[in-house]
Amino acid sequence: MLRQRARGFTLVELLIVVAIIAILAGIAIPNLLMALQRAKQKRTMANMRNIATAWEARATDLSRYNGAGVTVDGMSAPVTMDDLEGALEPTYMRSMPRIDGWSRQFIGVTEYGWQAAGLAQRYGLISGGRDGIFENSPVLGATSNFDCDIIYSNGQFMQFPDGLQTGR
Repeated sequence: MLRQRARGFTLVELLIVVAIIAILAGIAIPNLLMALQRAKQKRTMANMRNIATAWEARATDLSRYNGAGVTVDGMSAPVTMDDLEGALEPTYMRSMPRIDGWSRQFIGVTEYGWQAAGLAQRYGLISGGRDGIFENSPVLGATSNFDCDIIYSNGQFMQFPDGLQTGR
């Protein structure tokens, strides 16, 4: 009588496969989370650039950034997203994005309030970054922290993500 050989995997073989999968997941998941944060940053930066382009087109027509909290480079008069949306839509922008990649509202600032008589010649758009906390005295330039603010002012990013990002 012939003995049939048992088919299947041994417990040791299964444990080795599970260990390999766990190691690969341990490497892939942090990279995936980092990629998701980078994607939110890039979406935020693209939305800020689009709003700024429309705001600058409006300023070209009216010769000022305002209509008739946070201080960025001498600009402290807040501009609500409602006021900005009313001024830009639909003439300068079909639909203005109001939130950043982390689903928080942008902050707009100028030198003079939206209804002030002064002619604002500068503007700023700010996202609080991943943590949503706006810094009182932001350090301008490149940043490597997802929690830092993203600031766009007068045609350029003043504080922005660059290089390898770190998350606290």
